[in-house]
Amino acid sequence: MPNASSWSASSPLLLLWEDSSGTRIFLSLLYAVLAISGTLSNVMVIYLVFSFKKLQTTSNAFIVNGCAADLSVCALWMPQEAVLGLLPPNSSSLHSAEYRLLRGGLLGLGLTVSLASHLLVAFNRYVLITKLPSVYQALYQRRHTGCMIGLSWALALLLVSLLPGLWTPGSAQQPRPAPGGSRYIALLLALAVLGQTALLLHCYLGIVRRVRGSAKRVSVLNFHLLHQLPFPAAPPPPRRAQRRLSSVSVLLLCCVFLLGTQPLVWVSLLGFFLSPAPPALQAASWLLLCSLSALNPLLYTWRSEEFRRAARSVLPRAEGPSAAPRPATSATANPAAA
Repeated sequence: MPNASSWSASSPLLLLWEDSSGTRIFLSLLYAVLAISGTLSNVMVIYLVFSFKKLQTTSNAFIVNGCAADLSVCALWMPQEAVLGLLPPNSSSLHSAEYRLLRGGLLGLGLTVSLASHLLVAFNRYVLITKLPSVYQALYQRRHTGCMIGLSWALALLLVSLLPGLWTPGSAQQPRPAPGGSRYIALLLALAVLGQTALLLHCYLGIVRRVRGSAKRVSVLNFHLLHQLPFPAAPPPPRRAQRRLSSVSVLLLCCVFLLGTQPLVWVSLLGFFLSPAPPALQAASWLLLCSLSALNPLLYTWRSEEFRRAARSVLPRAEGPSAAPRPATSATANPAAA
């Protein structure tokens, strides 16, 4: 099927070797939905952090860094995939090697910085909850935080420039860079994601153990209150129900992250040690990984009262009868205006 092979060569994710217009249209619509929702949610989080001083904390700086990286996937890469899915498989615009490298670079840059930001957020919260306030303040000075963010982008640029094939897997029609080279690149990707996941789980499970076993630290629900450091001498212990809900929130975040990253890891390991996975399974594993770019803002802000309060103050609300006294409040505050 030459058309199917040429189509599979056109995109890292559209790996389905079947000349089915229904499949391409479905994937295009899925990319379009993820692109719109991910762009809006990431832009909203960045705007809220830059607009409200209470949200300008070290942990949120790493979250904003991840949102900026996710924008390169949601706002720049996914719309191209949505458009390419609607083009005919024999379109000449799909066969440009430079264009494939450009799209692969956008995908690789965004996903690498996003995964690094996940780890930076987890380690930041781990130090905040499990270490002394003096250790946290010494480690997360503004200069150190900026260096960590800059290092995540430098590492991503290095990987994209040295391993362009990591994000643009080829098809049967594309020449291999070396015998078995693509298999080793897939193995490198799997091991990198697996190592990052192990470190992230170590941090969050350590937080859960600390919260459950100690009454001297703040609740996980109050991660966003970093601006209140140093801690009070004796913060009130979180209630049992609150600690249980905090642990559930952390475990839910870990489950969503594992669901998005691990399929690609095990598909890559399967292809290295046994035989390549079916193209549909490869496409699904990549799609799950990229969908994290649209879900990340919700994962880190849905339990934060500060983010919810800031969002409520920005988003338009339906004005009902209860909103009628608002002009009177303004007049009361400024008698001269009356």
